[in-house]
Amino acid sequence: MSTPKHYSPVMPYIVLPGDADGFIKFITDVFAAEEKLRVNHASGELMHAEYSINGGTIMFGQAAGEWKPFPCGMYVVVADVDGLYAKGLAHGGQGNQEPGDRGYGRAAGFIDKWGNQWWLNDPENTEGEA
Repeated sequence: MSTPKHYSPVMPYIVLPGDADGFIKFITDVFAAEEKLRVNHASGELMHAEYSINGGTIMFGQAAGEWKPFPCGMYVVVADVDGLYAKGLAHGGQGNQEPGDRGYGRAAGFIDKWGNQWWLNDPENTEGEA
């Protein structure tokens, strides 16, 4: 078996507390995430999924049995920090760092309703919209 092309050397793995379909809708609506793989249990519930955001892959599954919920932090390089921050909040995220210019570029952060931290950064832009 060969390594899929959408894999990178290190990838976050999230164990969701529930509502995997809601999480998929969230990442699709906010980040235009693209499904690479979805594996369901016989019951139809999500066992494992892989989605690509800006060429990077996140993996996740839904908590069950011995697999307890485990949120994650993601650092995402994006071209539109302000727009994605607004989308994240519009889709239920809670802001914990408003968009602003920092020494490492335009950045912002929010936490989704599953407890995952999303750090948005445009290292090329230090003069983004206010």
